[in-house]
Amino acid sequence: MMTISKSLLLITFTILLSSNTILSQTNRINDRNSIGWFNYFGTFKLNANWSIHTEYQWRRDQVVKDWQQSLLRTGINYQLNKEVQLRFGYAWIETFSYGDIPLNAFGKQFTEHRTYQMATINDKIGKVSLSHRFMLEQRWLGRYTSAVDSKDDDFLFMNRMRYMIRGQIPLTKNAPNSLYIAAYNEILIGFGKNVGENVFDQNRIGLLVGKAINNSFRIEAGYINQIVQLGREVNNRNVFQYNNGVIVNTYFNF
Repeated sequence: MMTISKSLLLITFTILLSSNTILSQTNRINDRNSIGWFNYFGTFKLNANWSIHTEYQWRRDQVVKDWQQSLLRTGINYQLNKEVQLRFGYAWIETFSYGDIPLNAFGKQFTEHRTYQMATINDKIGKVSLSHRFMLEQRWLGRYTSAVDSKDDDFLFMNRMRYMIRGQIPLTKNAPNSLYIAAYNEILIGFGKNVGENVFDQNRIGLLVGKAINNSFRIEAGYINQIVQLGREVNNRNVFQYNNGVIVNTYFNF
């Protein structure tokens, strides 16, 4: 797995270099927001290979004051071997009007339905535990026919691919009650005929401190940086959101 990790790290560096080139463009509008993401992840093991994934993310604007997004995701896991896990599932998302320039052109809340397929590869280099997550998403985004509509009455189909690399280093040896630090970077790329301005869709960086309470529960918290490019232009200029704030993750294994 060492050779795979080195190849994936090279791919990650290339992707990040390309995204930085995209973000260096000056013809854009910047919208900055303070966010708070408070997340639950639960795994219900059925047998040695199969398990059920459950997840809810309570995403807030102005840290906790207003809604940013509500995300509910479920899935079926298959443990191919010790290093590789496969998952397919469904997600239901409600995105709210937040920031100076909302994602929806009419400044309205909208619904998204999503199916996804995911593969996670785990590896270790010295004390660093690495995970590489690859995801394909099929997205149905709600939209409004006119500004007077009170509910999104049409859905636009879009595709997106995602890659996340995460590294984790233990700070203590007293497993399972271990303390650790972690960092991750995830890039999201839109593709297909309906993609708008946001071929580069998002980039997320997280810096975390975590603690495993026991074999069934751990919690981690830290800093998140989210860069989002809107799929439309405003005054013939691209719009980028720079969202920074806190993130708290809780993990349960049943």
